[in-house]
Amino acid sequence: MPAKLEGKVATAPPRPSRTQPVAVSDLATTVDARLTAPDRAHVQVSGVTLRAQHVRPGDLFAALPGTRVHGADFAAQAVEHGAVAVLTDAEGAEKVRGVPVLVHPDPRAVLGRLAARVYGDPSTKLAVWGVTGTSGKTTTSYMIDSALRAAGRVTGLIGTVETRVAGDRLDSALTTPEAPDLQALLAVMVECGTTDVAMEVSSHALRLGRVGGVGFAVGAFTNLSQDHLDFHPDMEDYFRTKAELFDGRARTEVVCVDGEWGPRLVEDATVTVATTKPADWTATDVTVSATGEQAFTAHGPDGVTLDVRLSLPGDFNVANALLAIACLRSQGVDLDAIRAGLRDVQVPGRMQRVDEGQDFTAVVDYSHKPAAVALALDAVRARATGRVITVLGCGGDRDTAKRPLMGEEAARRSDVLVVTDDNPRSEDPASIRAAMLHGALAVPDDERGEVVEVGDRRRAIEHAVSLARTGDVVVVAGKGHETGQEVAGVVHPFSDVDALTDAIRGATR
Repeated sequence: MPAKLEGKVATAPPRPSRTQPVAVSDLATTVDARLTAPDRAHVQVSGVTLRAQHVRPGDLFAALPGTRVHGADFAAQAVEHGAVAVLTDAEGAEKVRGVPVLVHPDPRAVLGRLAARVYGDPSTKLAVWGVTGTSGKTTTSYMIDSALRAAGRVTGLIGTVETRVAGDRLDSALTTPEAPDLQALLAVMVECGTTDVAMEVSSHALRLGRVGGVGFAVGAFTNLSQDHLDFHPDMEDYFRTKAELFDGRARTEVVCVDGEWGPRLVEDATVTVATTKPADWTATDVTVSATGEQAFTAHGPDGVTLDVRLSLPGDFNVANALLAIACLRSQGVDLDAIRAGLRDVQVPGRMQRVDEGQDFTAVVDYSHKPAAVALALDAVRARATGRVITVLGCGGDRDTAKRPLMGEEAARRSDVLVVTDDNPRSEDPASIRAAMLHGALAVPDDERGEVVEVGDRRRAIEHAVSLARTGDVVVVAGKGHETGQEVAGVVHPFSDVDALTDAIRGATR
Protein backbone atom coordinates (compact mmCIF):
# COMPACT_ATOMS: atom_id res chain seq x y z
CA MET A 1 0.00 0.00 0.00
CA PRO A 2 1.34 3.51 -0.77
CA ALA A 3 2.82 5.62 2.00
CA LYS A 4 0.53 8.05 3.81
CA LEU A 5 -0.51 10.82 1.45
CA GLU A 6 -1.78 13.39 3.94
CA GLY A 7 -0.41 16.91 3.50
CA LYS A 8 1.57 16.15 0.36
CA VAL A 9 1.28 18.47 -2.62
CA ALA A 10 0.91 16.52 -5.84
CA THR A 11 3.90 18.07 -7.63
CA ALA A 12 5.02 14.52 -8.44
CA PRO A 13 1.64 12.79 -8.68
CA PRO A 14 1.10 9.67 -6.58
CA ARG A 15 1.31 6.25 -8.18
CA PRO A 16 0.33 2.77 -7.09
CA SER A 17 3.05 0.74 -5.38
CA ARG A 18 2.62 -2.12 -7.83
CA THR A 19 1.60 -2.45 -11.47
CA GLN A 20 1.57 -5.41 -13.81
CA PRO A 21 3.87 -4.39 -16.70
CA VAL A 22 2.33 -4.36 -20.16
CA ALA A 23 4.15 -5.08 -23.41
CA VAL A 24 4.52 -2.07 -25.65
CA SER A 25 2.98 -4.10 -28.50
CA ASP A 26 -0.18 -4.58 -26.42
CA LEU A 27 -0.36 -0.83 -25.79
CA ALA A 28 -0.01 -0.13 -29.51
CA THR A 29 -2.93 -2.47 -30.18
CA THR A 30 -5.02 -0.89 -27.38
CA VAL A 31 -4.88 2.59 -28.94
CA ASP A 32 -4.40 1.56 -32.61
CA ALA A 33 -0.95 3.15 -32.82
CA ARG A 34 1.89 2.32 -35.22
CA LEU A 35 4.83 0.80 -33.37
CA THR A 36 8.35 1.56 -34.54
CA ALA A 37 11.13 -0.92 -33.79
CA PRO A 38 8.86 -3.99 -33.95
CA ASP A 39 11.84 -6.10 -32.87
CA ARG A 40 11.41 -4.45 -29.44
CA ALA A 41 7.67 -5.11 -29.15
CA HIS A 42 8.32 -7.14 -26.00
CA VAL A 43 9.53 -4.09 -24.01
CA GLN A 44 7.52 -3.85 -20.78
CA VAL A 45 5.87 -0.60 -19.61
CA SER A 46 5.04 -0.13 -15.92
CA GLY A 47 4.03 3.54 -15.75
CA VAL A 48 3.01 6.56 -17.81
CA THR A 49 3.76 10.28 -17.58
CA LEU A 50 3.74 13.32 -19.82
CA ARG A 51 6.37 15.17 -17.77
CA ALA A 52 9.99 14.25 -18.43
CA GLN A 53 11.01 15.31 -14.91
CA HIS A 54 8.57 12.78 -13.42
CA VAL A 55 9.76 9.79 -15.46
CA ARG A 56 10.54 6.62 -13.53
CA PRO A 57 12.40 3.60 -14.93
CA GLY A 58 9.98 1.52 -16.99
CA ASP A 59 7.73 4.43 -17.95
CA LEU A 60 6.17 5.32 -21.24
CA PHE A 61 6.69 9.03 -21.91
CA ALA A 62 3.80 10.82 -23.65
CA ALA A 63 5.35 13.45 -25.92
CA LEU A 64 2.40 15.61 -26.92
CA PRO A 65 2.44 18.46 -29.44
CA GLY A 66 2.02 21.88 -27.81
CA THR A 67 1.34 25.42 -28.95
CA ARG A 68 4.94 26.53 -28.33
CA VAL A 69 7.08 23.41 -28.01
CA HIS A 70 6.67 19.75 -28.80
CA GLY A 71 6.85 17.25 -25.96
CA ALA A 72 9.22 15.18 -28.07
CA ASP A 73 11.84 17.88 -27.48
CA PHE A 74 12.11 16.38 -23.98
CA ALA A 75 12.20 12.74 -25.08
CA ALA A 76 15.97 12.44 -24.66
CA GLN A 77 15.66 13.66 -21.06
CA ALA A 78 12.84 11.19 -20.47
CA VAL A 79 14.90 8.29 -21.86
CA GLU A 80 17.82 9.37 -19.68
CA HIS A 81 15.55 9.09 -16.65
CA GLY A 82 14.47 5.57 -17.61
CA ALA A 83 11.62 5.87 -20.12
CA VAL A 84 11.43 2.68 -22.19
CA ALA A 85 8.92 3.86 -24.81
CA VAL A 86 7.34 7.04 -26.16
CA LEU A 87 3.83 7.88 -27.37
CA THR A 88 3.77 10.77 -29.85
CA ASP A 89 2.65 11.90 -33.32
CA ALA A 90 4.53 11.58 -36.60
CA GLU A 91 6.35 14.89 -36.09
CA GLY A 92 7.45 13.91 -32.61
CA ALA A 93 8.56 10.44 -33.72
CA GLU A 94 11.29 12.03 -35.83
CA LYS A 95 12.87 13.40 -32.65
CA VAL A 96 12.93 10.19 -30.58
CA ARG A 97 15.97 7.92 -30.42
CA GLY A 98 16.81 4.73 -28.61
CA VAL A 99 13.35 3.42 -27.58
CA PRO A 100 10.27 2.07 -29.37
CA VAL A 101 7.73 4.73 -30.34
CA LEU A 102 3.95 4.45 -30.50
CA VAL A 103 2.90 6.83 -33.29
CA HIS A 104 -0.68 8.13 -33.31
CA PRO A 105 -2.18 11.11 -35.18
CA ASP A 106 -3.81 12.39 -31.94
CA PRO A 107 -1.78 11.05 -29.01
CA ARG A 108 -3.59 13.17 -26.43
CA ALA A 109 -6.93 11.62 -27.39
CA VAL A 110 -5.70 8.07 -26.67
CA LEU A 111 -3.44 8.79 -23.70
CA GLY A 112 -6.16 8.12 -21.14
CA ARG A 113 -7.01 4.71 -22.58
CA LEU A 114 -3.34 3.80 -22.75
CA ALA A 115 -2.69 4.89 -19.16
CA ALA A 116 -5.78 3.00 -17.98
CA ARG A 117 -4.38 -0.17 -19.57
CA VAL A 118 -1.01 0.28 -17.84
CA TYR A 119 -2.60 0.90 -14.43
CA GLY A 120 -5.04 -2.00 -14.66
CA ASP A 121 -8.22 -0.14 -15.71
CA PRO A 122 -8.83 1.14 -12.16
CA SER A 123 -12.19 2.78 -12.87
CA THR A 124 -13.65 -0.70 -13.45
CA LYS A 125 -12.85 -1.46 -9.79
CA LEU A 126 -14.42 1.72 -8.40
CA ALA A 127 -17.73 3.55 -8.64
CA VAL A 128 -16.75 6.89 -10.18
CA TRP A 129 -19.27 9.73 -9.75
CA GLY A 130 -18.53 12.50 -12.29
CA VAL A 131 -20.03 15.97 -11.91
CA THR A 132 -19.78 18.61 -14.63
CA GLY A 133 -21.29 22.07 -15.18
CA THR A 134 -20.23 25.67 -14.68
CA SER A 135 -21.18 26.13 -11.03
CA GLY A 136 -21.91 23.62 -8.30
CA LYS A 137 -19.42 20.90 -9.29
CA THR A 138 -17.46 21.18 -6.07
CA THR A 139 -20.47 21.45 -3.77
CA THR A 140 -22.31 18.57 -5.42
CA SER A 141 -19.19 16.39 -5.30
CA TYR A 142 -18.77 17.13 -1.58
CA MET A 143 -22.43 16.30 -0.98
CA ILE A 144 -22.10 12.96 -2.78
CA ASP A 145 -18.90 12.18 -0.88
CA SER A 146 -20.42 13.08 2.48
CA ALA A 147 -23.45 10.85 1.92
CA LEU A 148 -21.31 7.95 0.70
CA ARG A 149 -19.15 8.18 3.82
CA ALA A 150 -22.31 8.25 5.94
CA ALA A 151 -23.30 5.04 4.15
CA GLY A 152 -20.04 3.41 5.24
CA ARG A 153 -18.24 3.61 1.91
CA VAL A 154 -14.49 4.29 1.60
CA THR A 155 -14.33 7.35 -0.61
CA GLY A 156 -12.02 9.35 -2.79
CA LEU A 157 -12.58 12.95 -3.89
CA ILE A 158 -11.02 14.72 -6.87
CA GLY A 159 -11.65 18.40 -7.52
CA THR A 160 -10.78 22.06 -7.33
CA VAL A 161 -10.29 22.28 -3.56
CA GLU A 162 -8.48 19.05 -2.82
CA THR A 163 -7.91 15.44 -3.65
CA ARG A 164 -8.70 12.88 -0.93
CA VAL A 165 -7.73 9.24 -0.92
CA ALA A 166 -9.50 7.17 1.74
CA GLY A 167 -9.31 10.08 4.19
CA ASP A 168 -5.83 11.32 3.27
CA ARG A 169 -5.64 14.78 1.68
CA LEU A 170 -3.61 16.17 -1.21
CA ASP A 171 -3.77 19.73 -2.53
CA SER A 172 -5.25 20.01 -6.03
CA ALA A 173 -3.29 21.56 -8.88
CA LEU A 174 -5.96 20.98 -11.53
CA THR A 175 -9.70 20.44 -11.15
CA THR A 176 -9.21 17.21 -13.10
CA PRO A 177 -5.64 15.80 -13.29
CA GLU A 178 -3.94 14.98 -16.60
CA ALA A 179 -4.87 11.55 -17.94
CA PRO A 180 -1.82 9.53 -16.75
CA ASP A 181 -1.93 11.18 -13.31
CA LEU A 182 -5.66 10.52 -13.02
CA GLN A 183 -5.35 6.84 -13.92
CA ALA A 184 -2.44 6.44 -11.49
CA LEU A 185 -4.43 8.21 -8.78
CA LEU A 186 -7.42 5.94 -9.34
CA ALA A 187 -5.08 2.94 -9.08
CA VAL A 188 -3.75 4.31 -5.78
CA MET A 189 -7.34 4.58 -4.57
CA VAL A 190 -7.95 0.94 -5.49
CA GLU A 191 -4.85 -0.06 -3.48
CA CYS A 192 -6.14 1.95 -0.51
CA GLY A 193 -9.46 0.12 -0.51
CA THR A 194 -11.53 2.97 -1.94
CA THR A 195 -14.97 1.97 -3.14
CA ASP A 196 -16.33 5.25 -4.57
CA VAL A 197 -14.81 8.41 -6.07
CA ALA A 198 -16.65 11.72 -6.45
CA MET A 199 -14.92 13.71 -9.18
CA GLU A 200 -15.38 17.14 -10.72
CA VAL A 201 -15.12 16.94 -14.50
CA SER A 202 -14.13 20.25 -16.08
CA SER A 203 -14.61 21.20 -19.72
CA HIS A 204 -10.80 21.32 -20.04
CA ALA A 205 -10.68 17.71 -18.82
CA LEU A 206 -13.18 16.62 -21.44
CA ARG A 207 -11.70 18.60 -24.33
CA LEU A 208 -8.09 17.62 -23.50
CA GLY A 209 -8.85 13.95 -22.95
CA ARG A 210 -7.97 13.90 -19.24
CA VAL A 211 -10.88 11.59 -18.43
CA GLY A 212 -10.24 9.30 -21.39
CA GLY A 213 -10.27 5.70 -20.24
CA VAL A 214 -12.49 6.44 -17.22
CA GLY A 215 -15.78 4.61 -16.91
CA PHE A 216 -18.34 6.47 -14.78
CA ALA A 217 -21.03 4.89 -12.64
CA VAL A 218 -22.82 8.27 -12.73
CA GLY A 219 -22.45 11.39 -14.84
CA ALA A 220 -24.19 14.51 -13.46
CA PHE A 221 -24.81 17.98 -14.92
CA THR A 222 -25.41 21.04 -12.74
CA ASN A 223 -25.88 24.07 -15.02
CA LEU A 224 -24.15 26.17 -17.66
CA SER A 225 -23.34 29.89 -17.68
CA GLN A 226 -20.59 32.07 -19.12
CA ASP A 227 -17.09 30.97 -18.18
CA HIS A 228 -13.89 29.79 -19.86
CA LEU A 229 -14.53 31.73 -23.06
CA ASP A 230 -10.77 32.21 -23.18
CA PHE A 231 -10.64 28.44 -23.89
CA HIS A 232 -13.90 27.89 -25.77
CA PRO A 233 -14.78 30.09 -28.77
CA ASP A 234 -18.42 30.42 -27.71
CA MET A 235 -21.09 29.04 -25.38
CA GLU A 236 -22.20 26.41 -27.88
CA ASP A 237 -18.71 24.92 -27.98
CA TYR A 238 -18.54 25.09 -24.18
CA PHE A 239 -21.82 23.17 -23.95
CA ARG A 240 -20.82 20.57 -26.55
CA THR A 241 -17.68 19.88 -24.56
CA LYS A 242 -19.60 19.43 -21.31
CA ALA A 243 -22.01 17.14 -23.18
CA GLU A 244 -19.17 14.69 -23.85
CA LEU A 245 -19.67 13.30 -20.32
CA PHE A 246 -23.07 12.10 -21.57
CA ASP A 247 -21.82 10.26 -24.65
CA GLY A 248 -22.31 6.81 -23.11
CA ARG A 249 -19.26 6.71 -20.85
CA ALA A 250 -21.52 7.02 -17.74
CA ARG A 251 -23.85 4.11 -16.91
CA THR A 252 -26.37 6.49 -15.32
CA GLU A 253 -26.93 10.11 -16.41
CA VAL A 254 -28.48 12.66 -14.04
CA VAL A 255 -29.24 16.16 -15.33
CA CYS A 256 -30.56 19.35 -13.76
CA VAL A 257 -33.03 20.71 -16.30
CA ASP A 258 -33.49 24.16 -14.76
CA GLY A 259 -32.32 26.62 -17.41
CA GLU A 260 -31.88 26.25 -21.15
CA TRP A 261 -28.90 23.87 -21.43
CA GLY A 262 -29.77 20.84 -19.30
CA PRO A 263 -32.85 19.79 -21.30
CA ARG A 264 -30.64 19.33 -24.37
CA LEU A 265 -28.87 16.46 -22.60
CA VAL A 266 -32.02 14.49 -21.75
CA GLU A 267 -32.49 11.03 -23.31
CA ASP A 268 -35.07 8.37 -22.50
CA ALA A 269 -33.10 6.94 -19.54
CA THR A 270 -31.88 10.26 -18.13
CA VAL A 271 -32.76 11.01 -14.51
CA THR A 272 -33.93 14.63 -14.36
CA VAL A 273 -33.79 17.15 -11.52
CA ALA A 274 -35.43 20.58 -11.27
CA THR A 275 -36.44 23.23 -8.77
CA THR A 276 -38.51 25.28 -11.24
CA LYS A 277 -40.38 22.73 -13.38
CA PRO A 278 -41.58 19.10 -13.41
CA ALA A 279 -38.81 16.47 -13.27
CA ASP A 280 -38.05 13.06 -11.79
CA TRP A 281 -36.72 14.80 -8.67
CA THR A 282 -38.16 18.07 -7.33
CA ALA A 283 -38.13 20.06 -4.09
CA THR A 284 -40.98 21.57 -2.10
CA ASP A 285 -41.46 23.34 1.23
CA VAL A 286 -38.13 25.14 1.12
CA THR A 287 -37.55 27.15 4.29
CA VAL A 288 -34.56 29.30 5.23
CA SER A 289 -33.51 30.14 8.78
CA ALA A 290 -32.06 33.47 9.89
CA THR A 291 -28.59 31.90 9.76
CA GLY A 292 -29.06 30.71 6.17
CA GLU A 293 -29.62 27.04 6.96
CA GLN A 294 -32.27 25.46 4.75
CA ALA A 295 -34.81 22.68 4.94
CA PHE A 296 -36.82 21.18 2.09
CA THR A 297 -38.58 18.01 1.01
CA ALA A 298 -37.18 16.11 -1.94
CA HIS A 299 -39.67 14.17 -4.08
CA GLY A 300 -38.46 11.36 -6.34
CA PRO A 301 -39.76 8.51 -8.48
CA ASP A 302 -42.23 5.98 -7.06
CA GLY A 303 -43.38 8.38 -4.36
CA VAL A 304 -40.02 8.55 -2.57
CA THR A 305 -39.69 11.59 -0.27
CA LEU A 306 -36.81 12.81 1.85
CA ASP A 307 -36.80 15.62 4.40
CA VAL A 308 -33.48 17.44 4.04
CA ARG A 309 -31.62 19.85 6.31
CA LEU A 310 -28.78 21.75 4.71
CA SER A 311 -26.35 24.17 6.33
CA LEU A 312 -25.49 25.81 3.00
CA PRO A 313 -27.60 28.84 1.97
CA GLY A 314 -28.96 29.71 -1.47
CA ASP A 315 -31.56 28.33 -3.88
CA PHE A 316 -28.71 26.99 -6.02
CA ASN A 317 -27.65 24.75 -3.13
CA VAL A 318 -31.14 23.25 -3.02
CA ALA A 319 -30.59 22.38 -6.71
CA ASN A 320 -27.11 20.99 -5.93
CA ALA A 321 -28.49 18.89 -3.08
CA LEU A 322 -31.35 17.61 -5.23
CA LEU A 323 -28.84 16.60 -7.93
CA ALA A 324 -26.72 14.78 -5.34
CA ILE A 325 -29.81 12.99 -3.98
CA ALA A 326 -30.84 11.85 -7.46
CA CYS A 327 -27.33 10.55 -8.17
CA LEU A 328 -27.14 8.71 -4.86
CA ARG A 329 -30.58 7.14 -5.10
CA SER A 330 -29.87 6.03 -8.68
CA GLN A 331 -27.17 3.79 -7.17
CA GLY A 332 -29.28 2.59 -4.26
CA VAL A 333 -27.73 4.63 -1.44
CA ASP A 334 -29.86 4.54 1.71
CA LEU A 335 -32.09 7.55 2.43
CA ASP A 336 -30.87 7.84 6.02
CA ALA A 337 -27.25 8.07 4.82
CA ILE A 338 -28.20 10.72 2.28
CA ARG A 339 -30.02 12.73 4.95
CA ALA A 340 -27.04 12.52 7.33
CA GLY A 341 -24.52 13.34 4.62
CA LEU A 342 -26.36 16.46 3.48
CA ARG A 343 -26.92 17.61 7.06
CA ASP A 344 -23.19 17.37 7.88
CA VAL A 345 -21.56 18.46 4.61
CA GLN A 346 -19.07 21.32 4.72
CA VAL A 347 -17.55 22.79 1.55
CA PRO A 348 -14.43 24.96 1.93
CA GLY A 349 -14.82 28.39 0.33
CA ARG A 350 -18.39 27.81 -0.82
CA MET A 351 -20.73 30.15 1.08
CA GLN A 352 -18.39 29.57 4.02
CA ARG A 353 -19.33 31.60 7.08
CA VAL A 354 -16.66 33.32 9.19
CA ASP A 355 -18.02 33.76 12.70
CA GLU A 356 -15.94 35.62 15.29
CA GLY A 357 -18.95 36.65 17.35
CA GLN A 358 -19.55 39.80 15.29
CA ASP A 359 -23.05 41.26 14.88
CA PHE A 360 -23.00 40.97 11.08
CA THR A 361 -22.70 37.99 8.75
CA ALA A 362 -19.42 37.35 6.93
CA VAL A 363 -19.19 34.91 4.03
CA VAL A 364 -16.40 33.70 1.72
CA ASP A 365 -17.47 32.29 -1.63
CA TYR A 366 -15.65 31.02 -4.72
CA SER A 367 -18.09 32.69 -7.13
CA HIS A 368 -15.88 33.92 -9.97
CA LYS A 369 -18.23 34.12 -12.94
CA PRO A 370 -21.20 36.44 -13.56
CA ALA A 371 -24.03 33.97 -12.91
CA ALA A 372 -22.35 32.59 -9.78
CA VAL A 373 -21.84 36.10 -8.37
CA ALA A 374 -25.51 36.90 -8.99
CA LEU A 375 -26.68 33.67 -7.34
CA ALA A 376 -24.45 34.13 -4.29
CA LEU A 377 -25.52 37.73 -3.72
CA ASP A 378 -29.19 36.90 -4.25
CA ALA A 379 -28.83 34.17 -1.63
CA VAL A 380 -27.37 36.48 1.02
CA ARG A 381 -29.79 39.30 0.12
CA ALA A 382 -32.71 36.96 0.84
CA ARG A 383 -31.74 36.70 4.49
CA ALA A 384 -30.01 40.04 5.11
CA THR A 385 -31.72 42.48 7.46
CA GLY A 386 -29.15 45.15 6.65
CA ARG A 387 -26.87 45.97 3.73
CA VAL A 388 -24.90 43.68 1.42
CA ILE A 389 -21.22 44.69 1.20
CA THR A 390 -19.28 42.83 -1.48
CA VAL A 391 -15.55 42.46 -2.14
CA LEU A 392 -14.86 41.17 -5.64
CA GLY A 393 -12.05 40.92 -8.18
CA CYS A 394 -11.41 39.08 -11.45
CA GLY A 395 -8.52 36.80 -12.37
CA GLY A 396 -5.95 37.75 -14.98
CA ASP A 397 -5.09 35.69 -18.08
CA ARG A 398 -8.65 34.37 -18.19
CA ASP A 399 -11.91 35.21 -19.97
CA THR A 400 -11.81 39.01 -20.30
CA ALA A 401 -15.43 39.34 -21.46
CA LYS A 402 -16.82 38.36 -18.07
CA ARG A 403 -15.10 41.17 -16.15
CA PRO A 404 -17.58 43.98 -16.85
CA LEU A 405 -20.43 41.47 -16.44
CA MET A 406 -19.19 40.50 -12.99
CA GLY A 407 -18.89 44.16 -12.05
CA GLU A 408 -22.44 44.76 -13.27
CA GLU A 409 -23.98 41.79 -11.45
CA ALA A 410 -22.22 42.70 -8.18
CA ALA A 411 -23.09 46.41 -8.40
CA ARG A 412 -26.80 45.65 -8.97
CA ARG A 413 -26.94 43.41 -5.89
CA SER A 414 -24.69 45.24 -3.42
CA ASP A 415 -25.23 48.27 -1.26
CA VAL A 416 -21.47 48.69 -1.36
CA LEU A 417 -19.19 47.03 -3.92
CA VAL A 418 -15.44 47.07 -3.25
CA VAL A 419 -13.63 46.27 -6.51
CA THR A 420 -10.23 44.74 -5.80
CA ASP A 421 -7.61 42.33 -7.14
CA ASP A 422 -8.07 38.57 -7.44
CA ASN A 423 -5.17 36.70 -9.09
CA PRO A 424 -3.84 39.23 -11.63
CA ARG A 425 -1.28 36.68 -12.85
CA SER A 426 0.68 38.30 -15.70
CA GLU A 427 -1.77 41.18 -16.30
CA ASP A 428 -1.79 44.73 -14.98
CA PRO A 429 -4.16 44.58 -11.98
CA ALA A 430 -5.42 48.13 -12.59
CA SER A 431 -6.61 47.24 -16.10
CA ILE A 432 -8.59 44.29 -14.74
CA ARG A 433 -10.22 46.48 -12.11
CA ALA A 434 -10.98 49.10 -14.77
CA ALA A 435 -12.93 46.55 -16.82
CA MET A 436 -14.94 45.57 -13.74
CA LEU A 437 -15.58 49.20 -12.83
CA HIS A 438 -16.75 49.89 -16.38
CA GLY A 439 -19.49 47.27 -15.98
CA ALA A 440 -20.35 48.33 -12.44
CA LEU A 441 -20.64 52.03 -13.20
CA ALA A 442 -22.70 51.39 -16.33
CA VAL A 443 -25.55 50.35 -14.03
CA PRO A 444 -27.86 53.36 -13.51
CA ASP A 445 -27.33 55.15 -10.20
CA ASP A 446 -30.76 54.22 -8.87
CA GLU A 447 -30.15 50.50 -9.58
CA ARG A 448 -26.82 50.07 -7.83
CA GLY A 449 -25.09 50.81 -4.58
CA GLU A 450 -21.86 52.64 -3.87
CA VAL A 451 -18.84 51.41 -5.86
CA VAL A 452 -15.30 51.89 -4.54
CA GLU A 453 -11.90 50.65 -5.69
CA VAL A 454 -9.28 49.27 -3.30
CA GLY A 455 -6.61 47.35 -5.22
CA ASP A 456 -4.91 45.61 -2.31
CA ARG A 457 -7.17 42.64 -1.48
CA ARG A 458 -6.38 42.55 2.24
CA ARG A 459 -7.07 46.27 2.57
CA ALA A 460 -10.27 45.85 0.54
CA ILE A 461 -11.51 43.20 2.97
CA GLU A 462 -10.56 45.39 5.93
CA HIS A 463 -12.44 48.31 4.34
CA ALA A 464 -15.57 46.19 3.84
CA VAL A 465 -15.47 45.01 7.46
CA SER A 466 -15.00 48.58 8.70
CA LEU A 467 -18.28 49.52 7.00
CA ALA A 468 -20.29 46.61 8.40
CA ARG A 469 -23.00 47.26 10.96
CA THR A 470 -25.53 45.09 12.80
CA GLY A 471 -27.51 42.94 10.34
CA ASP A 472 -25.23 43.58 7.36
CA VAL A 473 -23.67 40.83 5.25
CA VAL A 474 -20.07 41.04 4.04
CA VAL A 475 -19.35 38.78 1.07
CA VAL A 476 -15.77 38.20 -0.04
CA ALA A 477 -16.08 36.56 -3.44
CA GLY A 478 -13.87 35.09 -6.10
CA LYS A 479 -11.08 33.10 -4.45
CA GLY A 480 -12.94 30.91 -1.98
CA HIS A 481 -10.74 28.07 -0.74
CA GLU A 482 -7.54 29.33 -2.40
CA THR A 483 -4.49 29.87 -0.19
CA GLY A 484 -2.40 31.96 -2.60
CA GLN A 485 -2.60 35.06 -4.76
CA GLU A 486 -0.69 35.01 -8.05
CA VAL A 487 0.86 38.35 -9.02
CA ALA A 488 3.38 38.70 -11.88
CA GLY A 489 4.11 34.99 -11.87
CA VAL A 490 4.68 34.74 -8.10
CA VAL A 491 2.17 33.07 -5.79
CA HIS A 492 2.00 34.87 -2.45
CA PRO A 493 0.34 33.24 0.58
CA PHE A 494 -3.19 34.60 0.86
CA SER A 495 -6.47 33.24 2.21
CA ASP A 496 -9.78 35.11 2.03
CA VAL A 497 -10.97 33.21 5.10
CA ASP A 498 -7.86 34.19 7.09
CA ALA A 499 -7.92 37.80 5.87
CA LEU A 500 -11.61 38.16 6.70
CA THR A 501 -11.09 36.55 10.12
CA ASP A 502 -8.18 38.90 10.88
CA ALA A 503 -10.18 41.94 9.74
CA ILE A 504 -13.15 41.03 11.96
CA ARG A 505 -10.90 40.40 14.96
CA GLY A 506 -9.12 43.70 14.38
CA ALA A 507 -12.40 45.61 14.09
CA THR A 508 -13.92 44.10 17.23
CA ARG A 509 -10.95 44.62 19.57
